[in-house]
Amino acid sequence: PSHPMKPHRLALTHSLILNYGLYRKMEVYKPYKATIHDMCSFHAEDYIKYLERITSQPPAQSKKITRFNVGEDCPVFPGLYEFCSIYTGASLQGAVQLNHESCDIAINWAGGLHHAKKFEASGFCYVNDIVISILELLKYHARVLYIDIDIHHGDGVQEAFYLTDRVMTLSFHKYGNHFFPGTGDMYENGVDNGRYYSVNVPLRDGIDDHGFFSLFKPIVSQVVNIYQPSCIVLQ
Repeated sequence: PSHPMKPHRLALTHSLILNYGLYRKMEVYKPYKATIHDMCSFHAEDYIKYLERITSQPPAQSKKITRFNVGEDCPVFPGLYEFCSIYTGASLQGAVQLNHESCDIAINWAGGLHHAKKFEASGFCYVNDIVISILELLKYHARVLYIDIDIHHGDGVQEAFYLTDRVMTLSFHKYGNHFFPGTGDMYENGVDNGRYYSVNVPLRDGIDDHGFFSLFKPIVSQVVNIYQPSCIVLQ
């Protein structure tokens, strides 16, 4: 009950979209359920199979709990694997629709779990639907730009594409004083082929809408103009 990730947040978003009539401007689809094969396009198979096996209580004294970082911040709950399958499948379905030019914009307002790593859960995130969707987009797009405006640094996505120039990651986030996840310094800019294809805009507490927008607009405009992506993913 005290965990900050609550289902009513998604229900609230859904209600707002219905009550403002935004759904009339959209085509709404029942989400595709991602398979183990889909999720293993990025994640380790033993990690995904572990998520499939666990139920409401983690096995006592299991070394895999430590290994996979499932526990306190990423608790086990009934239906965990199905939850991962649905939100990941919805994002993947959106990527496929974009690849097939069935739409110009695809939205999954239950997705965006950007902290999950290849081998473990992190920061309330179990399966990184963003990375999986970008990998799908890369089948059709030479360059994908990922923009993250969550208060937390998009570390899982940055880490996944840190070595490539085919994905540029741009993250605006709170940084400093050991704020989670502790990454996202402006000097983290990629390595090897990915050098200079990771851009971080670390921010301190207190920035208002005007201050944020005065940074966001010119930085994003410059990145888009220079990188020339054919697809943009926004978290």
